Amino acid sequence: MSPEPASLARLHAVEMSGDKGVVEGPLHGYHHETYVFPLPGELEGERSGRWKCREPRADLLWFDRRCFDSEEQLLRAIGGKVTGIPDIIEVGGIGLQRFIEGNTLAYFHKSGTMIPGGIVRQIMGLFRQMVDVRPDVLSIDRRCEPDDRPDDGDTDGFLERLVLFAEQRVYRDNLERFGGLFEDLWLGDESFRHLRKNVFGLARRPFCLLHADLHRENFIVDAESRLWTIDWELAMLGDPLYDLATHLHLMRYPARYERAVAQLWCETVEGVRVGSSSGWEHDLERLLNYKRAQSVFTDVIRTALELDADAESGWWQIAPAAFKLRKVLAAAALPLGLDEVPGTRRIVSALARWCRDHGSSHGGDVP
Repeated sequence: MSPEPASLARLHAVEMSGDKGVVEGPLHGYHHETYVFPLPGELEGERSGRWKCREPRADLLWFDRRCFDSEEQLLRAIGGKVTGIPDIIEVGGIGLQRFIEGNTLAYFHKSGTMIPGGIVRQIMGLFRQMVDVRPDVLSIDRRCEPDDRPDDGDTDGFLERLVLFAEQRVYRDNLERFGGLFEDLWLGDESFRHLRKNVFGLARRPFCLLHADLHRENFIVDAESRLWTIDWELAMLGDPLYDLATHLHLMRYPARYERAVAQLWCETVEGVRVGSSSGWEHDLERLLNYKRAQSVFTDVIRTALELDADAESGWWQIAPAAFKLRKVLAAAALPLGLDEVPGTRRIVSALARWCRDHGSSHGGDVP
């Protein structure tokens, strides 16, 4: 059997490095196939170090609304306004992003654990800089049309666009393949009616730049303990409190620590733009409920696809996946209007049935 042809990103990486032996990759990542390499003869100066060459993964399911046409264009635009982000250079008409040498924050401090105060202060420094980047200072290409952009401060309008994306692009666009699985888990059109009822009614807050994906894998700690922020693919302009809610949802801070982080965030952003944390004690839980509900639909699809990709899976692999899904469903029961959460056995049966009906060999009997 002949080997698969090299991807365009790998071909570019080999060509620009001049030596396929120094090319590392593909790196783990959902949105892109990425390769890392040094530029030939560049031992010092702005082009020293290693660089990333990427291309979007084919047939990728997007679970999040995006705002900007190009991550590289955004990084160029916020350079000098936000520190601790990768440099961008152009070589042969191709934009390269500097590879930040170090380890992820998750490597040092796994999900659910505390993180050192010095790191927290650097994260707050990032929020401080982002809240000062206002929509009118970023004149770069946007994905959405002008009439699909909420007015500055219209936090409910901003959230409606997120809910609508989840409803149309994550739920409805995938009904043909996952509709039966959604139905088995008691998820349907009425879920979004309940969601809107439970999350809207937000206070107005001035819009700013949001990273929208601040979790432990997207923070890199270098050898000098400096924090770098990577993967700005999902960045947008909108409600600053949404960025905090996303951060808390993804970071999984210990419960006793979460409120302290939120209060520190409020002090940080209010010191830059008054009103950025208005109504946070009421609205934070609503935005967290949106994130919990959104996670249900994305996690159902991802779980099914992961099981489908493993031809060796049996019920002993499906059962742990079902247990995790039940926790996600239980966390979102209120915003989705679930009077009862499907039991683990029902979820196992639903996943096994989906795998069997979609051509996998591991949708066997459930004990």
